[in-house]
Amino acid sequence: MNTTRELKMNTDQISSFVQNQDCGATTVREVLAKKSPGTWVIEAEDTVYEALRVMAERNVGALVVVEDGYVLGVISERDYARKVILTGKSSRETMVREIMGSPAVVVDLGTTVAHCMDLMTGRHIRHLPVIVSDVLVGCISIGDVVKTIIAEQGRRIGQFEDYIRGNYPG
Repeated sequence: MNTTRELKMNTDQISSFVQNQDCGATTVREVLAKKSPGTWVIEAEDTVYEALRVMAERNVGALVVVEDGYVLGVISERDYARKVILTGKSSRETMVREIMGSPAVVVDLGTTVAHCMDLMTGRHIRHLPVIVSDVLVGCISIGDVVKTIIAEQGRRIGQFEDYIRGNYPG
C-alpha cells in the first residue's frame, strides 16, 4: 500500500470538487454590491463636532474626508478620542483636517478582501475608501472584510462536508 500515492489521489479528488478559490479572493466590487448604497463624507474644513454629529446621525464610526471632490483622508471616532479628548482640544473649534487620518489609504474595485485585510491590519486602520478614476465610489470597513472572509470559509467548509458525505457531482 502506497499511502503517499493514495493521499495524492484523495487530495486531487477533493480539489476537483471543492472550488479552488483562495480565502479572501472576493473583490471590493462584490462587497460593495451587497452593501447599502451611499458613503458618508465630510469636508476637511468642517469642525470635528460636525463630523461627530454626522457620525451619530448616520450611526457610523467614520467618515471619508473630501475636498474639492478628492479624498483626503478618513476621520473616525478613534481619531476624536485620541486627538481631541486626550489632548484637551475642543471639538467645536478643531477642524477635521487637523485630526483626520491622512493621506487616505484607498483601494479600487478589483482589490481582494485579503489585500484589504493586509492593509487594514498592517496600517491599523478600520476603513478604506474605494476609488475609481479619483472618484469616491464607496467605503469598506473591517467588519465588511471579516464578514466576507467568514462567509467564504463557510462556503468552503460546506463543500468539504458535502465531499465527505459523498454529495459531489458525479
